Amino acid sequence: MREIPGRRRRLLSKRGSGRPDLIGAALTFATAWQWPVLPGVGPRRTGSPGCACPDAECAVPGGHPFDPGLLAATTDARMVRWWWTNRPTAPIVLATGGRGPCAISLPSGAAAQALAELHSGGVRLGPVIAAPDRWMLLVAPYSMERLGELLYAKDWVPSSLRFHSEGGYVVLPPSEVAPGQVRWERAPLPGSATPWLPDVEAVLDVLVETLTRTGVSAPEF
Repeated sequence: MREIPGRRRRLLSKRGSGRPDLIGAALTFATAWQWPVLPGVGPRRTGSPGCACPDAECAVPGGHPFDPGLLAATTDARMVRWWWTNRPTAPIVLATGGRGPCAISLPSGAAAQALAELHSGGVRLGPVIAAPDRWMLLVAPYSMERLGELLYAKDWVPSSLRFHSEGGYVVLPPSEVAPGQVRWERAPLPGSATPWLPDVEAVLDVLVETLTRTGVSAPEF
C-alpha cells in the first residue's frame, strides 16, 4: 500500500463509497508492521451522539475496546479480515506495549506547540495521531519501571499527560470516534517497513515543559 506524500500523508485509500478503507489500514498495521489491533466499539450510529457501549457516561465514547476485549488484539490477517468484514466501520484500536508501540498523549490545545518545539530542537519524531481532543506521539515500547524512573527524576508531571504502555491502547487513523475523526498529524513515511519510533526519553522533557508553561495540567474529558 502506497502513501500520498505530504505533511499529513494518509495511510489508506478510499473506497468507491467515499468511506475510509479501514480493513486495508487494519491489515497494514497488523501484517506489514506487526502491530496488534482489534476493532473498537465505535460511536452510536442512531439517536443521540455518544458511545455504542452500554455506559451512558463513557469517558472515551467510541474509542475503546468492548467486544472483543483488549486481550484479543492480534496480528493475524485472517482474524483482522474477519473482524472488519463484519464490522467495516469499527475504529482500529492498537494494543500498546509488548509487540506494539507505546504512546504519550496530551491535550490537542498544547500538542501543536509541543511538536513545534520538538522539531526546532532537532528531535526526530515518529508517527503522531491527532484525535479531536488529544494528540498521541507513538514511541518505542517502554516498561513501567523505565517510565517510573524518568518521571521520578522530575519535580512535577502535568496530570494531563497520559502514558499508554502495556495493557493500554490508542485509536489509529482513519477511525471515527464519537468526538470526530482520528487522523495522522504526522503520518508514517512511505513504504511497507515498520515505522521508526523514538525513545520515550527523547520527547518526555519537552512535553512536560510545554504543558507546565501553558498551564494545561488537568485532564480533558
